Amino acid sequence: MEETISLREIFATLRKRLKLIVLITLVAVLVSAVATYFFMTPKYQASSQILVNQSSNQKQGLDMNQVQTNVKLINTYSVIVKSPKVLEQVIQDLDLDYTPSQLKSLLTVNSSQDSQVFNVAIEQQDPEQAAAIVNKVGEVFQAKIPQLLNVDNVNILSAAEVPDDPQPVSPKPMLNMAIAFVVGLMVSVGLAFLLEYMNTTIKTEEDIQEVLDTPVLGVVSRIGSQDLKQTQTLTQASQQSKRGEGFEA
Repeated sequence: MEETISLREIFATLRKRLKLIVLITLVAVLVSAVATYFFMTPKYQASSQILVNQSSNQKQGLDMNQVQTNVKLINTYSVIVKSPKVLEQVIQDLDLDYTPSQLKSLLTVNSSQDSQVFNVAIEQQDPEQAAAIVNKVGEVFQAKIPQLLNVDNVNILSAAEVPDDPQPVSPKPMLNMAIAFVVGLMVSVGLAFLLEYMNTTIKTEEDIQEVLDTPVLGVVSRIGSQDLKQTQTLTQASQQSKRGEGFEA
C-alpha cells in the first residue's frame, strides 16, 4: 500500500521538529561566522589596466585595421604576461618568495570582448604587496613585448593604487553566513523528515488499521494531570455530598 503525505502532515512534522530545525540552522550560521571572522585570512585585490594600441611612430589617426589587429593580439598578450620570462623578472626585481608557477596561479588576466584593454589582477594578504606585484608585472611585460614580438604597442592605462582604507575582497562574511543558513535549513528539514520517517510508533487509529488490518473497536483517550485533578475534585465533592445526605437522614 502506497503511503501519501498531505500538506497537513508536512506542516505537522515541521512544527514538531521546529526546535531541531532552528537549532541546526543557528549552529550552521554561527560556525560560518566564527570560521569567517577568526580563521579565514582577509585578502586584498589589486589590478591594473594595460592598453594595446598603435605604436607612437605610426601616423596619426585611427586605423581600424590596426585596432582589429591589436584586439586579436590580446589573447597572445594574456599568455605572455603570465609566462615564466615575465614572471621570473618580476620575482627577481621584487625579491618574492614565489616560483613562476606559483605566481602565475595567483594572477588573473581578463579582457572585454572587442576591447584593446585587458586587466591584470592579483589577491594578496598585503594590499601594498598586491599593488607592487601587479604594477611590476605591467612594467616588465611592457618592456619585454618589443623584444618578443618586435612591436611597441603596449601602454599602462592605469596602475594599481593602494587606497587609504583598503577593503578585503575575501572572505565575504554575509555571503558565507547566507550560504550556511540555506545549507543548515535544508539539512535540518531533511533530518526532521528522516527522523519522522524512522519513527515507526503507532500514533493514530489509522495506523492501527493499516498495521494490524483490523477495525478499531474503541479508543482510550489520553488523560492529563489536569484531568486527574478535576476527577479527584469531583469525586471528593460527590463523597462529601453523600455524607451530608446520610447525616440528614
